[in-house]
Amino acid sequence: MLHLVYILVFTAIALLAVSNLIRSLITLSAETQKFYPPNYNNSVNSKPRNRNNKVVHPELLDEQGQVIEEPLLVMRSVSVDDARSRLDALYDSSPSKTIDPED
Repeated sequence: MLHLVYILVFTAIALLAVSNLIRSLITLSAETQKFYPPNYNNSVNSKPRNRNNKVVHPELLDEQGQVIEEPLLVMRSVSVDDARSRLDALYDSSPSKTIDPED
């Protein structure tokens, strides 16, 4: 008898969870299809925009608030041997390096 109660309670909880999930998906779908016109009259809360009139992330602005046009990170390709030798040099210069008995 107790097993039947557990099954009924679990079924009820599962149905509530699934119905809540479906309701949330329908609400999310309706929210994404709403059209919010841009607010041109409110200049106090206006965010910096680039040429395409898209909102720019604050990290892409310089001190004057202008959009940075140059790349923020330039990576140089390094060969595997060069990277390994640099890592070995860092390891060898580490103050916590223990002396291997093999050396």
